[in-house]
Amino acid sequence: MGKDVIIACDFPGARECLDFLEQFKDRRPYIKIGMELYYATGPDLVRELKARGYRIFLDLKLHDIPNTVRRASTVLGRLGVDMLNIHAAGGSAMMAAAVEGIAQSGSGTKLIAVTQLTSISPEVLKGELLIDKPLDMVVQQYAKNAKAAGLAGVVCSPLEAGVVHAACGSDFLTVTPGVRFAGDEAGDQRRVTTPAMARELGSDYIVVGRPITSAADPVAAYERCVGEFIG
Repeated sequence: MGKDVIIACDFPGARECLDFLEQFKDRRPYIKIGMELYYATGPDLVRELKARGYRIFLDLKLHDIPNTVRRASTVLGRLGVDMLNIHAAGGSAMMAAAVEGIAQSGSGTKLIAVTQLTSISPEVLKGELLIDKPLDMVVQQYAKNAKAAGLAGVVCSPLEAGVVHAACGSDFLTVTPGVRFAGDEAGDQRRVTTPAMARELGSDYIVVGRPITSAADPVAAYERCVGEFIG
């Protein structure tokens, strides 16, 4: 299974996103489109970027009753995105419904589930969400549920990639945000690593936003990230 760096294109609009990607000239890095950009532009930007040859992880974290998620997955799958995510906390029936939706779309979209956001700390897990199990155990169980429901992988911290692979196999994808260069500010992330650490911990994909998009030279930052993660 190949590894790759996904750039989180968390921009307020299409123009900012397209201007950013122009810096890469003929290169087509794997990109993530999240809530802010999708809600600003709708599906039109996704269609345009797919037409230009970009691989897209559509990061919308669907979480609703099974029927709603199934229908939404069908619609989003028809956009031809490469990956789409849902919340594992929605339960097995919801995840299975999302798998049905992707199948009905006729696309090859890989469906993955968010285990716990990388902004969640053990203190929040226990004190606010009232989940008393250790965080890595919760992530592992959510990953098992996702695999049983037919998903291709999960979103987790690089710190949990190893326990996910141990429970679900090496071919079960771990897509890991919470990656920063050594010395960078963690921002609102709580469970973070460097690209090199993510590689050692077993991440299949790392999702990197501000360390690339806010860099003085984004292309150089991206190449550094690829070098540290893939070699």
